[in-house]
Amino acid sequence: MSLNSTDVLVIGAGPAGTVAASIVNKAGFKVQIVEKMKFPRFVIGESLLPRCMEALGEAGFLDAVKDKKFQQKSGAKFVKNGKICDYRFSDQFTKGWEWTYQVPRSEFDKTLADTVEKMGVPVHYETTVTGIEFNGSDSVTTVRDKDGNNAQIHAKFIIDGSGYGRVIPRLFNMDKPSNLPPRKALFSHTVDTRRSMSDEPNRITIVVHKPAVWIWIIPFSNGITSLGFVGDPEFFDEYSGSTEEQLRKLIAADPYLAERFDKVEFLFEPKTLQSWSSTTDRFFGDGFVLTGNVTEFLDPVFSSGVTLATVSSQIAGNLVVEKLKGRNIDWENEYMKPMMQGVDTFRSYVMAWYEGTLDTVFFADNQDPLIKSQICSVLAGYVWDLDNPYVKNHKSALQRLASIISFRDSQTMPKK
Repeated sequence: MSLNSTDVLVIGAGPAGTVAASIVNKAGFKVQIVEKMKFPRFVIGESLLPRCMEALGEAGFLDAVKDKKFQQKSGAKFVKNGKICDYRFSDQFTKGWEWTYQVPRSEFDKTLADTVEKMGVPVHYETTVTGIEFNGSDSVTTVRDKDGNNAQIHAKFIIDGSGYGRVIPRLFNMDKPSNLPPRKALFSHTVDTRRSMSDEPNRITIVVHKPAVWIWIIPFSNGITSLGFVGDPEFFDEYSGSTEEQLRKLIAADPYLAERFDKVEFLFEPKTLQSWSSTTDRFFGDGFVLTGNVTEFLDPVFSSGVTLATVSSQIAGNLVVEKLKGRNIDWENEYMKPMMQGVDTFRSYVMAWYEGTLDTVFFADNQDPLIKSQICSVLAGYVWDLDNPYVKNHKSALQRLASIISFRDSQTMPKK
């Protein structure tokens, strides 16, 4: 069995892994990536948030991403029964990026992986981690390639950005259930020949189909649009047939979609994804740190996945560099707590969405411009700005605002 050595082993070649690998590599340390899949490969999470642009910038990826001419995204639009709530990132409370991209992830992820390879980082595709042995912070990882050949990689540190694969949590029994209920998504890519009917394509549209059931519409610059329904698994049981038949019935049942997407061409048989929420007890240990969806994947409704992936890897990559330079890292306070701040803020908004709290807030009349700008910052991914009361007090502030709106509206309703 062959053995090679590196300073840092990164598991996963998605956005989390490549951002971390680039930061470590730029600091002058040896790093290599092992990736179970062959790229390009399909994955959801196609609508980015402005905050992730900062991480992509530090990793040195922005020029390569810009060259792909992905669809620029300037905000998010929410629709319910014909009523529209528009959030434009240029109006946000927090100073930062005011736009980002909507991307086919197969092309986006491969762009990042190709770029980090050009920087000198080896990426080993179709290579599966089968075991890890730690000796303090040093480790020996056993991997198997597509031909069944085993090899070992000695590393001074491991960054696990394996996403849904959750390599280290599964190997060391660190997984635990999320407190979010299980949900299901049914989705495909469509040939969007009727896009001129809409006021897109420069933002994601989220349609409230019925309570706790919503639709994403994500236009790409190539004329393709990602379309998906999300809800409780039982909701989809009402629609019989193949996944294509189910999705066509759902399209026909929603007035907002029916005209634009009726008889639309699907580029692949509609897929389902179910019970995706998961978490772990801790995000670090002797010799490793977890980044991206390995820490916790919440829900696709606010497009938080790639932002949490890239920002966690941005932070972790810099801390690993400092550790390799000899500094004693306080992983609890320097990594775990900041990441939980971001995760918990998004979690509050996800729960408020499904509970109906955000329904009251988003579709209220006469919205306060300052409050709207502060909520807009959360939707832009700036969930670490503690000067924003809707970040610092994310759960209580939303509930209080919804209560105030409900009380105000009840006082202004005409008396019978």
